[in-house]
Amino acid sequence: MEAWHQNYLPFDSIGFSALAASAPIILFFICLAMLRVKGHVAAALTLALSLLVAVTLFHMPLSMALVSASYGFLYGMWPIAWIIIATVFVYKVAVRSGQFDIIRSSITSLTDDRRLQMLLIGFSFGAFLEGAAGFGAPVAITAALLVGLGFNPLYAAGLCLIADTAPVAFGALGIPVIVAGQVSGLSPFSIGAMAGRQLPLMSVFLPFWLVFVMDGKRGLRETWPAAMVAGGSFALTQYLSSNFLGPELPDVASSIVSLVSLGLFLKMWQPKKAYAPAVAVVGGGTAAFSAGGALGGGMGGGFGGAATASPYPMSRIVKAWSPFLFLTATITVWGLGGFKALFGAKGMLAATTLSFHMPFIDRLIIRGAPVVATPTPLDVVFKLDLIGATGTGIFLAAIIAIVFLRMPAKAALDTFAETLRELRRPILSIGLVLAFAFVENYSGMSVTMALLLAKTGSLYPLFAPLLGWLGVFLTGSDTSSNALFAALQATTAHQIGVSDILLVAANSTGGVAGKMISPQSIAVACAATGLIGRESDLFRFTLKHSIGLAVIAGIITLSQAYWLTGMVVK
Repeated sequence: MEAWHQNYLPFDSIGFSALAASAPIILFFICLAMLRVKGHVAAALTLALSLLVAVTLFHMPLSMALVSASYGFLYGMWPIAWIIIATVFVYKVAVRSGQFDIIRSSITSLTDDRRLQMLLIGFSFGAFLEGAAGFGAPVAITAALLVGLGFNPLYAAGLCLIADTAPVAFGALGIPVIVAGQVSGLSPFSIGAMAGRQLPLMSVFLPFWLVFVMDGKRGLRETWPAAMVAGGSFALTQYLSSNFLGPELPDVASSIVSLVSLGLFLKMWQPKKAYAPAVAVVGGGTAAFSAGGALGGGMGGGFGGAATASPYPMSRIVKAWSPFLFLTATITVWGLGGFKALFGAKGMLAATTLSFHMPFIDRLIIRGAPVVATPTPLDVVFKLDLIGATGTGIFLAAIIAIVFLRMPAKAALDTFAETLRELRRPILSIGLVLAFAFVENYSGMSVTMALLLAKTGSLYPLFAPLLGWLGVFLTGSDTSSNALFAALQATTAHQIGVSDILLVAANSTGGVAGKMISPQSIAVACAATGLIGRESDLFRFTLKHSIGLAVIAGIITLSQAYWLTGMVVK
């Protein structure tokens, strides 16, 4: 089959070309934000339109468009859906084995204030999981934990998506920054250091943002010391580790410092009144819904008393937390470079990774200028890493927990079957979303939208983070967004005379704001909290926060490009 060169300008006008390229995304926004269409239906309609536009306007061969969609769907199944299945299974093991009441007690013994529980679990613990694993696992785990504590599921999912903003750029042991360096030809250390001079400005006030969303000005007045400890310790460690240690450790180090600092602080300080909205617990603690149930106003309810000591001994508490301790251990090991090397081309376990060159598109789609200096064929290989996938590590944690907790085999099998049944529609949504995203990317439509932003001239630093935001919205991954746009960011920087390191870093820092509205993330969060079919509600909630944070990232980048130039890494 003949090679096909991506066509970024199907019309003479970049404006009309970009409008055509963005039509599927506009449809998706309308379906979720205005028409409240269910996630899998919205994704299917968007996929159909993206195929139509790619073939008829961007002249992508039909076979290539269909295979690109199939590749995206497969990628949605493995590794993304596998991670979600394994993660929800771990949570259900903890509940089915009767351990969650003890977990709830151990957390409320530290604080029974919902706002502070969100900071502990959604912000600090979630950042650790993002740093170690990524790919949706942090939101799935933290949202499920908060639902078990009595949070409204929609609020738990929405707040955890917002909280996951701070660590995304350095997620999964710095891989997004490392990929940005590989694609742009710049030093990953320098890119990470620059991101570490942008993100802390957002990280330090993110806990305040979360508290304000939950409880408005009253929440800020009553909990600002704890929010300052959580965000301040995270931001300071994020800056120091990214500028002096490298891009691999900021998330893990920052999250641990934040978690320990906040935990110790809460031993000495509590708000005068604990914020604990009334909830109706369903199914023995496996789900909880607020009395109001609406997403978009305050959480409602009244005030609880001060935190009380847990009636359980430390040995019982550790045992109850064991599924999540095992999960933390396995995803940490699975993220280590030495462990990953076992599955490389010359590794001892290389045979467990099956590679499939996708027909009709592998090295037959050619990416050209201005994205790359010379025409470059794209390698399109689907990898089925049976053991090396993060989901397999999480699944192993569930098996270890089942054995450790002496959970009957029949109960464990029933729990896994229940997990698969409940996740059928979310998994379909994830597959369809990735299918549409891959059509956008391999047809060149995503590049067309990027080229329009690049036409803004000296104002481009304001829009550079929006390019990363767009990339993460499409792919669900800051790593993929950097792979897609980092080279274009560097090229545009040279054209307008600003730092290439700054704009490549801005691709990552802007991308973090896109994570919370990525259809993939929305589907994952709904799957973890039992909100199947309510993707539109969650999307409507997170959209305004996503746009707000992206604008802040743009203002920071513009300021550093022209006025605060001393902050730019040389």
